[in-house]
Amino acid sequence: MPMIYRSLGSTGLKVSVIGLGTWQLGGEWGKSFTSKEVEEIFDAARENGITLVDTAECYGDHLSEKHVGQAIRGDRDRWIIATKFGHRYTTPFERDQLWSAGEVQHQLEGSLSALGVDAIDLYQFHSGTNKVFENDELWSMLARQKKAGKVRHLGISVSSSMGQSDQLHQAQRAREVGAESLQVVYNRLQRTPEESVFPICRKDRLGVLARVPLASGFLSGKYKQGTQFGPDDFRSTKTTQELDAMAADAQKVLAEEVPSGVTMAAWALAWCLKNSAVSAVIPGCKNAEQVSQNASAVKLLSK
Repeated sequence: MPMIYRSLGSTGLKVSVIGLGTWQLGGEWGKSFTSKEVEEIFDAARENGITLVDTAECYGDHLSEKHVGQAIRGDRDRWIIATKFGHRYTTPFERDQLWSAGEVQHQLEGSLSALGVDAIDLYQFHSGTNKVFENDELWSMLARQKKAGKVRHLGISVSSSMGQSDQLHQAQRAREVGAESLQVVYNRLQRTPEESVFPICRKDRLGVLARVPLASGFLSGKYKQGTQFGPDDFRSTKTTQELDAMAADAQKVLAEEVPSGVTMAAWALAWCLKNSAVSAVIPGCKNAEQVSQNASAVKLLSK
């Protein structure tokens, strides 16, 4: 089945419902990537009609952005590039917080350079507190960058670790600061946005990007209780109890909800997309085969 495309809120952008998440290209998910491996991933994305790529300045020190930039240099116009601001990579899983207008403007120039593009399609406030969100100077600077053509649209990315009050406040204020999309953690095991921010997104026509749609890989069905991750894998920062609970919940979903003959990953992505608030999911991947497997979820959307 061909790729499906949806409008991203009021941006006017049509995005592939299956996107390409690229945190892993920064080296914090148990693997470093060669340029050839990244090219193969993007070739698979092209073959499957994927056009949306999500990255960030702190996935490595602009490392993910550099990989993305090299991969799209020959056909930049077919891609919708989303990146983020607010942090600086220091060491694995550690970030400096950089939220002043001047610091973010410097980050923007760094992202444009790393990506090798003249403009970023969606520039997202990245998991910051309400204290740093409420900064008129920051949003005024970003509005000027839009007028200058360096940024096409603004978005907000909220983290499940932020707390509901911060997430709700930022969703409610999105339109006022000029943002047109909200990125949230949403999957079959983490459904809080359904009752919290999704009603706001529908009311205010905010596009929704669902990140971690496979619950850090647990909704692929391949991780069982007792699974351990290496020190270079972000999942190693979770406690054994947290990992085992996710594994147990995922195995229960696999046994009770996933139809026979359907891969759990494809089912989990389609499950997210069947919520009308969701514009696209942005699963990560480690190889071209996983890209194609993720894209196969569109076959389930008519069922």
